[in-house]
Amino acid sequence: QVHVVESGGGLMQPGGSLRLSCVASESTFSDYAMAWFRQPPGKEREFLATISSNGISTWYAESARGRFTISRDNAKNTLFLEIDNLVPEDTAVYYCNAVNSDSGRAFGNWGQGTQVTVSS
Repeated sequence: QVHVVESGGGLMQPGGSLRLSCVASESTFSDYAMAWFRQPPGKEREFLATISSNGISTWYAESARGRFTISRDNAKNTLFLEIDNLVPEDTAVYYCNAVNSDSGRAFGNWGQGTQVTVSS
């Protein structure tokens, strides 16, 4: 099973930038496509972006296009999500997971996520 630990969230002001990290302990990290998700308060978890196992291909949900950048460092078993020009609507718990490259469905264990709060 895939186990992940998310970090990097915090209290931010609108217009700022943030880089979230997701560390997987499994040595087979480089075999998996990975993705970021978020769950705003009172809402369902939503898909944000995915990246292929080798990091070459990426795809973004409509809600993440433009201000979000997904990347990975396979040597460190780490996935990243950069969020630029933060807005209050970005407030959510952010999660990462391994996903099926065709369906996008997560198949690993969900971590605790990392809280991002954007307010002035």
